[in-house]
Amino acid sequence: MNLRLKDKVVVVTGASRGIGRAIANGFAEEGARLSVCGRDPDTLQDVTEELTAHGIKVLSKPTDVTDNAQVDAFITETLHRFSRIDVVVNNVGGSRWTPLQEISDEEWHEILDLNLVSAMRINRLVIPAMQKQGGGVILMIASIYGREGGGHITYNAAKAAEISMAKSLAKELAPDNIRVNSIAPGSILFPGGGWDRRIKADPEGMKAFVESEMPLGRFGKPEEIANVAVFLASERASLVTGACINVDGCQSRSNI
Repeated sequence: MNLRLKDKVVVVTGASRGIGRAIANGFAEEGARLSVCGRDPDTLQDVTEELTAHGIKVLSKPTDVTDNAQVDAFITETLHRFSRIDVVVNNVGGSRWTPLQEISDEEWHEILDLNLVSAMRINRLVIPAMQKQGGGVILMIASIYGREGGGHITYNAAKAAEISMAKSLAKELAPDNIRVNSIAPGSILFPGGGWDRRIKADPEGMKAFVESEMPLGRFGKPEEIANVAVFLASERASLVTGACINVDGCQSRSNI
């Protein structure tokens, strides 16, 4: 299937590892031009070399998406380099497992800023360019725990808000031919990620978790999230907007 993404300009945040890295590579395989960011310059450089090996143009810039000035510089440089932005994948996120009664106001703000506000910070800068060029695609990488209980309370709240924001943006921006969707991954395993650390710390406990929670009998792979993201960004998904797509191997339990 030709997804017609060759030479499209795609921004991927949090692209230096895991899901973000896989998504960037997925678009690179389709011939898209990439603008990627991450906080660690060394891992970001590794990703840049990996992406350029596909023979595409790549802009990479170390960026903390919770910092307005750094985000502004990243998007400004992207538009200067490529003159347009066709797709944005808001992939940055994270959580802490602080006991409920010990969660400070500052931590609530930090988790919401990292998962929710950072995405809107990017979108706010990109939407005018998409409106001017006649359309675009915005994707939010959320979580199944934004749709149902299961994760930590601050993470659940932030991801639920992210899914809600995507729906609201989709309605608001539909007249501008800008499609907005969210993807809700289940438990995804990659080197150095949270599930990788848990497996090393408690292999028997994680084996039991897979047996009880994973109908397919395994964790998901970053590439499986990337495949859905690339499809949703393509013209093949032209009627899909305002949706939240689970990619979880039936790990979630909600009917919707």
